[in-house]
Amino acid sequence: MVITVKLIGILRHAAGAGELILDHKGTISMKELMGELTRKLPALTRSLIDTQPEDPAPNALIFVNGREISILNGLNTIVKDGTEVVLVPVVHGG
Repeated sequence: MVITVKLIGILRHAAGAGELILDHKGTISMKELMGELTRKLPALTRSLIDTQPEDPAPNALIFVNGREISILNGLNTIVKDGTEVVLVPVVHGG
């Protein structure tokens, strides 16, 4: 199964690429996919995962086939063959 992951902004810089093609056997949840991404590209960990409480969602908006995961099944959203995932960093300022 092939999954396309598009990285925007600082995530692109951290990964060294704007797009990743992942080959995975069977289906995978977004939570599992985020774990796989950070294992393969540790430079993404700081940008994707809030170390308190280690939840991958707070530091990025996650879109699956153009739909934000909060309107799907959150991190339990199942990713299938041909899915496009887009990760957009959340920018905070003050």
